[in-house]
Amino acid sequence: MYAVTTKAVAALLGLFILYTSAFGAFEGLIQRAIFIGLIVILGLLMFPLGAGKRWRPVGAAIDLAACGISLAACIYTIVNYDEIMESLPTATSLDIALTAGLVLTILEVSRRAIGWVFPGIAAAGLAYALLGQYLPGSLGHRGFDVYFVTETLLLGDLGVWGLLVGVASTTIGAFILFGSVLLFTGGGQTFMDLSVRLSGRSPGGAAKIATVASGLFGMISGSAVANVATTGNFTIPLMKRLGYPPALAGGIEAVASTGGQIAPPVMGAAAFVMAEIIGRSYFDIAKAAVLPAFLYYLGAFATIHFIAINRGLKVVPESEMPSWASVLALRRTGPIIMAFGALLFGILTGRSVQTSAFFGIIGLFGSFLALNLHSAKDIRSTLKLILDSLEDAGKALVMIGILLAGAQILVSMVNMTGLGVTLSSVIVSMAGNSVWLIALVTAVVCMILGMGIPTTAAYVLVAAVMAPALIKVGVPPIIAHMFVFYYATISVITPPVCVAVFVAAGIAQTHWLSVAREACKLGAVTYVIPFMFLAYPGMLAAGSWLDFAEAALSGFIFTMAFAAFFGGARFFDSRIVNAVVLLAIATLSALPTWYGLGVAAAAFVFLWLLRRHRIRPDTDLAPQAGS
Repeated sequence: MYAVTTKAVAALLGLFILYTSAFGAFEGLIQRAIFIGLIVILGLLMFPLGAGKRWRPVGAAIDLAACGISLAACIYTIVNYDEIMESLPTATSLDIALTAGLVLTILEVSRRAIGWVFPGIAAAGLAYALLGQYLPGSLGHRGFDVYFVTETLLLGDLGVWGLLVGVASTTIGAFILFGSVLLFTGGGQTFMDLSVRLSGRSPGGAAKIATVASGLFGMISGSAVANVATTGNFTIPLMKRLGYPPALAGGIEAVASTGGQIAPPVMGAAAFVMAEIIGRSYFDIAKAAVLPAFLYYLGAFATIHFIAINRGLKVVPESEMPSWASVLALRRTGPIIMAFGALLFGILTGRSVQTSAFFGIIGLFGSFLALNLHSAKDIRSTLKLILDSLEDAGKALVMIGILLAGAQILVSMVNMTGLGVTLSSVIVSMAGNSVWLIALVTAVVCMILGMGIPTTAAYVLVAAVMAPALIKVGVPPIIAHMFVFYYATISVITPPVCVAVFVAAGIAQTHWLSVAREACKLGAVTYVIPFMFLAYPGMLAAGSWLDFAEAALSGFIFTMAFAAFFGGARFFDSRIVNAVVLLAIATLSALPTWYGLGVAAAAFVFLWLLRRHRIRPDTDLAPQAGS
C-alpha cells in the first residue's frame, strides 16, 4: 500500500507538470503552492522517518503531522491568493504557525534527502535574519521580528513561493519529464550504444565511452550523481575488465558525469534558474555554455587518450561492439530526432521553454508509437511506459524541488537582510578592487560552499552570496554567474566532500581518495577555464564572431596543452623540459593578447609536427574518436 501510494503521488506530480506544460501554468502562487504540496507529500513518502527501525510508528506520526501542516499552509495560500497579492496582509499567529511548520518540513525533507549540510546553511540564514542585529560590525543588520519574516516567507512571492520554486514547478519540471520520457522510450540505451560505436575501438576506448555516454546522458539529466549511477554501472566494470586501474576507471566516470552539469540543454537545471536571476533568456544561457562545455569534454577526452597510449590500455573487443545498423535503426533514432526537433521548433517559434519541452514530449511519444506499436500487447506496454516515465519524473523532481524550496528560503533571507551586498562589499574592500584577486577568493569560497550540495542548490547559494562581489567590480552578470556556477559544480569532484567521486568509488570498489586524485587530474582544465571567462568574454558567446574565434582558439590550445601535461604525453626526452614547454604553452594561450596566443599556437603546431615524426600516426596529439 505504501509503495502504491508513493507511485501514485509521483505519477500525479508528473501529470501536473505535463498538464501545466501543455495548457499553461496556474497563477504564480497557486502553481507553486500545488507543486510544494505534492513535493512535500512525495518527499515524506520517499524518505520516511525511522524507516526499518522499531520507532517507525513515532516517525510515521511525525510525518503525518508534517504533511498535514504543510498541506494546510499550501491550501491556505491558494485560498487567500487574491488577498495576499492585492493587500499585503499582516502576519497573524496562524500565519506564523503555518510558516514554521512548512519551513521545518522543507528543511527536514532536505536533510533526509542529502544530509545536514544544506538545510543547516538554510537554517543559519533564518537564524541570521532573526538574530543578526546582535552581531557586531558590518555583518549586523537593523533587525527583523518573526512577524516580518513570516510575511516575507509565506505572505508574498519573495519567500517560499518565490522565483526558484516557480522555475522548478514549470521549466525545470518540464525538462525533467522530457528527460524521463526520453530515457524510458529507449533513448538511454541508444546513447550508450552510440557511445560504444563511436569510441570503443580507439585508444582508451572504454574510457571514451564513459565520456561520450555521460555527456549525452548529462545533456538531459544534468545530475552528476545520477550520471555516475546510470552510466557508471556499465562503463566502470567494462574499464576494469579491460585492465584499467579501479581508481582511474572511477575517476574517468566521475569527471565525465560531472560535465553533464555544465552541458546544455539542462545544465543541472541551473540554466533555467540563472536565466531568471539575471533576467536573460534560457537560450542566451545555453548558448553561453556551449564552448566551455565542449572544452571540458575535450580536455577529458584528450587526457584519456594520452593516458591510454602511455599505459597501453586496451580497446573494446569487436565482439562487444553493437553494429551501426542496430544503433542507427529508425525505430531507435527516430523518436530521439523527433523529440529534439520538436523541442527546437518550440524554442525557435518563440514558445515558452516548458511548452517547447511539451512539444518535445509529444514528438517523442508520437514517433515512438508510430514506429513501435504493432499489437494490443504493445499498447499495454506503452501505457505502462507512460506511467513509469511520469513516476520517474515525479521522483526526480522531489530532490530538485525540495532543494530549490530550501534555497528559496535562504535566498529570501539573504535578500531581506542584505547579506549578499554586505559580503560582496567586504570581499571587494579586502581585495582592493582587483578583479583577479576577487575572482580567486570567490572561486575558493564557491568550491567550499558547493561541497556536499547538489549543483542547482549550490549555484543558488553562491549566486546569492558571491556573484555580487564580481558584478560590483564590473564583471558582466552572465560572466559572474557562469564563473560561480562552474566552481560550485566542480565541488562534486573536489575533495574532501566529492559526491560524484564517492558514488564512482563505490562502483569501482576502491578507496575514494585515489578516485578523487584521478578525477582532479582528468578535470584539471575546469579549475582554470572559468578564469578565462574573465580574460576572454567571447568564450561565453559575448561580443563579435572575432571575439568568439579568439576565445575558442585560446581555449582549444590551453585545453590540449593541459591535457597533454596531465595525460603524460611525451615530446622530449626530458620530463622537465616536457612539463615546462606544455605549461608555457598553456600560460601563453590563456593570456588575453594576440601575441601570446600566436606564440602558443605556433608552439602547439610545432609539438604536433614533432610528435608526428617521433611516433606512429595513430598517437597524434589530437585525440581521435572511433578510429
